[in-house]
Amino acid sequence: MIVNTKNGTSINTATDLTAPERHILQKLFLWKSMVSSLNEFQMEKDKALSKGWNGSGPIKESPALKSIVLELESDVSKRLFPQY
Repeated sequence: MIVNTKNGTSINTATDLTAPERHILQKLFLWKSMVSSLNEFQMEKDKALSKGWNGSGPIKESPALKSIVLELESDVSKRLFPQY
């Protein structure tokens, strides 16, 4: 999947993210529509990164994942506060 950020960066999740990062990103796409606050979204992200995936242990956010997470946080804010 290609994610295009608002600043014009294109991120190819198949090549720019590790398998554990892609797994976390899938969770974050789901959480984006379910959380009731931006803080809750950030807590879910932190929890997913600390648990890791498939026994991987904690995962360090790459710059590519950080960029995507910022986009998702923006989407959460727009969903929760459409007037802004």
